Amino acid sequence: MIVITSSAVSGKEIKKTFGIVRGNTIRARHIGKDIIAVFKNIFGGEIAEYTKLMGESREQALDRMTRQARELGANAVVDVRFSTSYIMQNAAEILVYGTAVYIE
Repeated sequence: MIVITSSAVSGKEIKKTFGIVRGNTIRARHIGKDIIAVFKNIFGGEIAEYTKLMGESREQALDRMTRQARELGANAVVDVRFSTSYIMQNAAEILVYGTAVYIE
């Protein structure tokens, strides 16, 4: 499955468009990780626990989007975009969306 942010795949032709596909996940922070984050905020440095959480969330959202595209018969998703929004104080949604297409 080709997943790209541009509207065309270089050297390929879009033969069929299936429409919008999306994948999302909502993740909540963990109190233990929040305590670690407080110390990192005081002393500086990357908050690796949150980096890992967000990375896993993006991958899960991408997997869900590509699964939906495959179910439609697509072999690529173009114009892919990510969006993040806060649902509540300790939870965020990761949304990825694009256009499912069949390319040759």
